[in-house]
Amino acid sequence: MIIAIDGPAASGKGTLGKRLAEHFGFAHLDTGLLYRAVARVLMERSIPLTDRDAAAQAAQNLDVSHLEDDSRLRGAAMGEAASVVSAYQPVRDALLAFQRQFGAQEPGAVLDGRDIGTVVCPDAEVKLFITAAPEERARRRHRELLSRGEQAEYETILLDIRRRDERDMSRSTAPLKPAADAMTLDTTHLDADGTFRAALDLVERKRPAKVGR
Repeated sequence: MIIAIDGPAASGKGTLGKRLAEHFGFAHLDTGLLYRAVARVLMERSIPLTDRDAAAQAAQNLDVSHLEDDSRLRGAAMGEAASVVSAYQPVRDALLAFQRQFGAQEPGAVLDGRDIGTVVCPDAEVKLFITAAPEERARRRHRELLSRGEQAEYETILLDIRRRDERDMSRSTAPLKPAADAMTLDTTHLDADGTFRAALDLVERKRPAKVGR
C-alpha cells in the first residue's frame, strides 16, 4: 500500500508522513531530501545551480543512504536550492525509479513531496494534498529555524515561501498540484496532532482492510 502526500513547503507534510508511517508500520521517504542532496552536491563543488547537466549527473550518481540523518540538507537555503534543481526534467527522471522502488515495499510506504500522487505514484491507494496559508507556513518555518538557533526574519521567509510556491506550481515539469483523486487537508488552523488525527481519518476511509497495524 502506498500513501502519497503532496503539498507546498512548510505545510506539515513531512511531519505527517513520518507519523503515518510509524502508525502503520510503513517505510517513509521525504522525497524533498533527494533534491536537497542533489543541490548540495552542486554547491559543495561550486557548480551553479543553473547547470542542468551537472544537476542531472549528480542525481544519477546520488548516494541515497542516510538522507534523514544528514544535517547539511536542512535549512531554508538548501530548500530554496532544491526548488531550483527539482525543476529540471533530467533530475526528476534520474530519481523517479528509486522513488517508485521505495514505494513498492511491503507492507507499505509513505512518500511525501510535490508530485507523488501525480507522477511518482499515480496509482497510490491513498493520496493526500496538505496545504496551509502562506503566512502560517512562514510562521512555522520561522519558529523551526529559531528553535535550531538560526537567524531568521519572518518577512524574508514569507517572501521565500511565496517564491517557491510560484516556482513549484508554474514549472512545466511535474508542477505542484493536487492529483485529481487526492483528498485535500488544510492545516492552517491545525497543530501537528490535529493534522495527524484529521489525516488518519482520511486514510482510514481509503485504505484496504487489515493493512498496517
